[in-house]
Amino acid sequence: MTEMIEIYGKTGATGVIVALFIYMIMNLISSQKDQTEDIDSMRQHAAKMDTKIDNMQSILLKMLDRWNKSDDSSLRHRETMVGELHDLSDVMMEVKGALSRINGRN
Repeated sequence: MTEMIEIYGKTGATGVIVALFIYMIMNLISSQKDQTEDIDSMRQHAAKMDTKIDNMQSILLKMLDRWNKSDDSSLRHRETMVGELHDLSDVMMEVKGALSRINGRN
């Protein structure tokens, strides 16, 4: 009978250890599943952020191109105005010269 109790004691201790080991494995599997779901969620969120960043980058590049074109056209306009002023200055110099010759004859 004492031998039977010893066998049950050893088997019971082994059973408890096996049960704890199985519990540990089940807990690790559950934890791994939760981590996998979290990682998938983070991947989806990162993909959305990449899309938004790409869209913003495209918008900014288009805006900069438009800004540069606007600067180019305003620069051409200013250059045209300066050219016209130089032409008017030349004409005024001719008029001034003609006036001085007319006044010099009188």
